[in-house]
Amino acid sequence: MKCDPTVYRAALPSLAVKPRLIRQLFLPPLVIALMVGLGYLGFWISEYQGIRSLSENGQRQLELHARAVESEISKYTYLPSLLELETSVSKLLGEPTPEHRQAVNDYLEGLNRRSRSRAIYVMDTTGRVLATSNWRDVDSYLGEDLSFRAYFQSAIRSQPGRFYGIGSTNGEPGYYLAHGLEEHGKIIGVAVVKVRLESLEERWQRARLEAFVSDENGIIILSSDPARRLKSVLPLSEEIKEKLARSLQYYWFPLNELQPLARETLAEGEEKLTFPANSSVEAGGDNISYLAQTRPLSDTPWHFTLLTPLQDLRREAINQGILVAVACALVAFLLIAWNERRKVIATRLAAREALQEANNQLERRITERTSDLRASNEQLKGQIRERRQAEETLRRFQDELVQAGKLAAIGQMSTSIAHELNQPLAALRTLSGNTVRFLERGQLDVASTNLTTINELIDRMGRITASLRSFARRGDDKGPARLGKALDAALQLLGARIDSSRLQVHRDCADVEVHINQTRLEQILVNLIGNALDAMQHQAQPELWLSGEEQPGKYCLRVRDNGHGIDPEARKHLFEPFFTTKPGEQGLGLGLTLSASLAAATGGHLGVEHPASGGTTFVLTLVLASPLTGEPL
Repeated sequence: MKCDPTVYRAALPSLAVKPRLIRQLFLPPLVIALMVGLGYLGFWISEYQGIRSLSENGQRQLELHARAVESEISKYTYLPSLLELETSVSKLLGEPTPEHRQAVNDYLEGLNRRSRSRAIYVMDTTGRVLATSNWRDVDSYLGEDLSFRAYFQSAIRSQPGRFYGIGSTNGEPGYYLAHGLEEHGKIIGVAVVKVRLESLEERWQRARLEAFVSDENGIIILSSDPARRLKSVLPLSEEIKEKLARSLQYYWFPLNELQPLARETLAEGEEKLTFPANSSVEAGGDNISYLAQTRPLSDTPWHFTLLTPLQDLRREAINQGILVAVACALVAFLLIAWNERRKVIATRLAAREALQEANNQLERRITERTSDLRASNEQLKGQIRERRQAEETLRRFQDELVQAGKLAAIGQMSTSIAHELNQPLAALRTLSGNTVRFLERGQLDVASTNLTTINELIDRMGRITASLRSFARRGDDKGPARLGKALDAALQLLGARIDSSRLQVHRDCADVEVHINQTRLEQILVNLIGNALDAMQHQAQPELWLSGEEQPGKYCLRVRDNGHGIDPEARKHLFEPFFTTKPGEQGLGLGLTLSASLAAATGGHLGVEHPASGGTTFVLTLVLASPLTGEPL
């Protein structure tokens, strides 16, 4: 029997479409669901097994550290009863004289030092402290009435007094052990030993152990994390809080409840607790989970709780779940890859052709981009040349401005310089005429004295003209400059103004080498000192302070005057070009601008301060050319 070919060909499209639809629509969600399910199962099993292992190990740690706490507490229990054997204590309780009190104080002080307890003291039957080991301290317990304390009330009834509280005298926490002192079967007083248990907390912190001890009220009294101390592990009603506040057992602390975000009971004495990150010493970004294991402490109503962090366990369980999910995904990927192999082989040739075409396009783009980059490079070189030319022009203009500023300063000083030169010239004219007459008369000694005076006047005029030439010449040398030399030159140039104004100059700076041109440094100092002189024109007793101090790699020179100061409005424009507060033609407004520019060009800075006492202080900071070795000027 022959098959109908039309029927066979018609059935092919429907049979080919259904597997493709199933693969595209249902296979990815199925694989994802399988991955999530197996990953969660692996995570749950790993976490369960890890918690069991941590619980077994935690029980051993719990027992070990709980016994350490019990040992620390019990080693002091004998001390209060030991005082019954001391006759001086019995004498003090029978006859509280100053001699008996001092004897017991000395005995308790030595006993406390040997036992390494915090304090030992003796109270009478009314609760008043008669003698104490800390009788020398400012916060001594001597004479205090502690009858309200629970340990006293228990001991006076011949019961062991065990009490943890915060001292009402100095706010210091401690564990109190009290014992009623008997004589002939009658209670005659109470002996108390105060013990500090903070060494346990320090031991836990050094061992990176997270644990705490809660007392009979559910209050955490010892904790490796200070943030948990004096918080309640049990809900406290307002009535109980008020009762505890009246007893002053915990001083005035609020006793807030330590509330975990989540609590899950695993077994008797075991819980899984989750706290916010900011409640732990090691604060992080996520919440912190712990395995909490608790056991009671013998001979006390306290409980010891060990907290084992579950972050590492949870991280390991997550890793196990991820590994299971990845393994599932890998198997699914291998199956899909095997199924898709035929398509990869069929499309490889097309991909190769597409890659070749993309490669050709890439080469064309690279060629175009290279041409663009070459053009951009040429343009950038042209901009660099223009920038260098502009910088050179700016530097030349700056030098011209500096020179103009120097000449302007010389012009302003021309009157005083002419006066300086006229005086020796007049003296020269008089002395030279007198010398001729003395020579004619034969008075050679007087003529020699006149000639010596003429020589000194000529030297003085030479120093003045040399200073002007040095100040006026262009600065071609590169430095470094000597601060002392620059100060001497500036003061010499302004000497006539300084003498005429009766200025008192105070110098307290070192002769250091700084990175700046010598003449430019002199120009800056002439501008600053000249401005100070202008500001002190109407000052009855003008004073100028030149002080310096070394800074890391720099030297700071302060030029301070006691002039009229600068008004707040002018301070805003102080370093702007052509801004001046001088009247008429006395200034161009370029001195401070040029000085700040010259200082900044060498890595320095020129600033201004306005002291509350008045006047103005200009602060010149320059880079040191060598470590500070100069002597004070």
